[in-house]
Amino acid sequence: MSLLTQAYLLEQYGPRLSVAQLASLLDIAEGTIRNQVSSGAFAIATYLEGGRRFASYQAVAQYLDAMDGIARKKVA
Repeated sequence: MSLLTQAYLLEQYGPRLSVAQLASLLDIAEGTIRNQVSSGAFAIATYLEGGRRFASYQAVAQYLDAMDGIARKKVA
């Protein structure tokens, strides 16, 4: 996982991202994220704290870096 990706996410969002922040970052609807989490299909690990759902910046960075790797393989 790239330290640059982690540093960017930590700077922009802090140590954890809410569902609203994830939706904005990934450009998908909050409802879609909630549905995917409920069905177990969401690719980023999330957790509940105080009744709200969050993802750690490390989990998001890992996902973004993995998607970048996939995209780079398709181009090559």
